[in-house]
Amino acid sequence: MRITPLEGWVAEKIQHPKLTRRALEKYQLAKLQAGIQFARAKSPFYRRLLADIPNLSQLSDLAQLPFTTADDIRQQPLQLLCVSQDEIHRVVTLDSSGTTGQPKRLYFTPDDQQLTIDFFRVGMSTFTNPNDRILILLPGESAGSVGDLLATALQQLGAVPIKHGPVRDPIATLNIIQKENIAGMVGVPTHVLALARQPYLPMPKLKSVLLTTDHVPNAIKDAVEQAFGCTVYNHYGMTEMGLGGGVECEARHGYHLREADLFVEIIDPATGQILPDGEYGEVVFTTLTRRGMPLIRYRTGDVSRFIPDSCPCGTCLKTLEKVTHRLNGQVMIDGKSITMADLDEALFPLDGVLNFRATVLRENGLDTLQLEVKFIGELEPARVVQAAQTLTSRVTVQLVSDLPTSMAKRAIVDTRGHA
Repeated sequence: MRITPLEGWVAEKIQHPKLTRRALEKYQLAKLQAGIQFARAKSPFYRRLLADIPNLSQLSDLAQLPFTTADDIRQQPLQLLCVSQDEIHRVVTLDSSGTTGQPKRLYFTPDDQQLTIDFFRVGMSTFTNPNDRILILLPGESAGSVGDLLATALQQLGAVPIKHGPVRDPIATLNIIQKENIAGMVGVPTHVLALARQPYLPMPKLKSVLLTTDHVPNAIKDAVEQAFGCTVYNHYGMTEMGLGGGVECEARHGYHLREADLFVEIIDPATGQILPDGEYGEVVFTTLTRRGMPLIRYRTGDVSRFIPDSCPCGTCLKTLEKVTHRLNGQVMIDGKSITMADLDEALFPLDGVLNFRATVLRENGLDTLQLEVKFIGELEPARVVQAAQTLTSRVTVQLVSDLPTSMAKRAIVDTRGHA
């Protein structure tokens, strides 16, 4: 088993011939010190937020700094900028999951985007060889979009990127895979599942598939691996991180992070206390190398933990376990907490389920989980009800032929109190 290629890349970035935790943490402290000073000098928001914060003398001092949140980005994005708007190359607008919420706007300089390309290049080299033809099932039409940055990274790797965009016609996409002699794909879990579960079609054999942007249920991973005879890898990231955060190595034991660009903490979401490795909490990160819109102690809302054991690949980089759920994605029904990940693990093992939309309603004083299930082939609604009732008793199911294609993370919609 190969060690993750991120190890050598991080060692090169910190200019240390052999990576050690001590050398990496010394580099991270220096970057944090410089980054905080830079943000305080250049950003009106950070000038106020960090006005009374003393300089860091050790990594644990970071706990003294306040957090930044999605609301900060929504309410005053330009106040977080550390460069002039003339230096911004890409602005990404993220719509709120709420009905009236303000969108988030993230700003990136060319150098910021080059950092993402570098991470994509090294991360993809885990399972991509020169001349491999890689189908990109992500938006890539505009300059600086995620698919465009990934295509640039693959070209630098010597591979052949083919920009396709999100899957809208699975049969047409499968025909492209056959025609173009595709070796690997990168896409959203439910989009790739729609390809894997097409009945009566011969499935092309692939080498690898990278799933990204949303929770990856075990049932989707298994279905994709079985259909295409490939190995499925997971990527963790978000726009706020600069799109890329971490990627699995050949051990597929968890995500190795771009630790020369990001300092990641796990905190108790209730108290804000930093948690030790092995304990579940909220993922918080600080950018170490971003210039346009640095983020300091940004609360992601994702729940995970650092795996305390060493990765089988042998790296000294930390390993972040697969995200279990989002803090704001939990709904209470009949006194029980349910997340989208819970529904994923209950419903996607059913053959024929391609996607679903979940809504919690209150009818006649009773809470009901309403499921709209996109399916293919033959699927009995009663089977879906039975699977969902392992989580909550009152369930209604409607089988639908289609649901809107989206790149956003799926979430349970809770309409109680919003009627």
